[in-house]
Amino acid sequence: MDLVWPGAEYLSAYIHALKQGWSPDNLRPEAASEQLAQIERDPERFLRGQVDREAKGPPVTLPDNSTASRLPGYCLWMWDGEFCGSIGLRWQPGTTELPAYCLGHVGYSVVPWKRRRGYATRALHLLLPYARAEGLPYIELTTDADNLPSQRVIEANGGTLVERFKKPVQHGGADSLRFRIVFTGNAV
Repeated sequence: MDLVWPGAEYLSAYIHALKQGWSPDNLRPEAASEQLAQIERDPERFLRGQVDREAKGPPVTLPDNSTASRLPGYCLWMWDGEFCGSIGLRWQPGTTELPAYCLGHVGYSVVPWKRRRGYATRALHLLLPYARAEGLPYIELTTDADNLPSQRVIEANGGTLVERFKKPVQHGGADSLRFRIVFTGNAV
C-alpha cells in the first residue's frame, strides 16, 4: 500500500468507496454523501480541494454541524491497486499549535473491507516525512479512549501519550487521548 495524491485516475474508486458507506471523516459519516454531491457538481474542483495548502477552501464542518475556519492541509489516498482510505495532514503556519476546534494534525480512515491489514499504520508512517517537510517538529493525533486499534496505529509509529481529555462538545464530548510523534535528528 502506498499513498497517492488525489487524482482523476483514482476518483472512480474513491466514489465507489463513498457509495459503499465509507466516510473520510470518522466523526461525520454524512461527509460521504456531501462529498458525492461535490464530486457530481464539479469533480475537478473536488480534487483540487483535496490539496489546500493555503486554506482557500470553504469552512470545515465539525461533528456538531457547526463550521470553523479551514486550516492549510491536504489529503492523500491509500492505494494498493484499489482505493483503501485516506489520510490528511493539517497545520497552522509558523506554529505547532492548533485551534481548539482542530483536535490533531492528522486524521485517517481505512475502508472497512481493507481493515486489519496494517494500512493505517503504514499510511501514518508514510505521512510522517510530509509532516516534517512542512516544518513541524512533531504532530499530535487524538483518538477516543476506547479506540484501541487507532491507539496501536499511533504507538506503532512512535506516538506517546500526552494527555487524557474530554473532547469539546462540538466534537461529541467523548473521553479521548492525545498522542504526540516527535521528529528527532534525521529520522521520523
